[in-house]
Amino acid sequence: MRHAHEDPELLALVRRYVTPERRYMKLSGSLLRMRSPEYDRFVRRLSEDSKVITAEEIATLLEGGWRERRTATWLVAVSRRTEFRERLGELLLVSEVCCAGLAYCVALASFGTPRDSELLVAYLDRYLRRPDLAYDQTVAMGALLFIDLNLQGDQAARFLGPGALWQQWLQDAPHMRSTTDPSPSSLSLIRRLCAFVDECADMS
Repeated sequence: MRHAHEDPELLALVRRYVTPERRYMKLSGSLLRMRSPEYDRFVRRLSEDSKVITAEEIATLLEGGWRERRTATWLVAVSRRTEFRERLGELLLVSEVCCAGLAYCVALASFGTPRDSELLVAYLDRYLRRPDLAYDQTVAMGALLFIDLNLQGDQAARFLGPGALWQQWLQDAPHMRSTTDPSPSSLSLIRRLCAFVDECADMS
């Protein structure tokens, strides 16, 4: 992992794309609570940056910490750069840093192909077996359900049946006990964030 405080190249990209107006903090579910004119400005600037950032700059940001990876992933989603699909799937599966998993899931959901489903399935197959880890299981499930709905697929079905991994995880994960099934709310979150991606991508 590269660290901006000791990497001039990365630091320059952080100052250009990540930290202005604390963008990295807003690229989460909190962006759905923004109102105009802040929201309009945020959408416009994210859209503009997605058009000018180079593939090399994105790759560099994806080698940084969670702030850099989160921001780069949103720029990938908005610019529809599906050539980063495998890299995002790899980063999601490894889960090396916190606070970036939602971005990976939104990007894969926005791409919305069978391959994106496969990457989410691989993640869920690994981390639903780890109830001790409060990672990104819920948003990954929401992303998989979102793609299933759009493709009329059934990739999530393997996890959702009685006694399947999803129910086992909900039962065994200490942080999930005494809660209702979070998959509907996670699907709703992914749908709204993908709509945001579409709004940014459609700006001329």
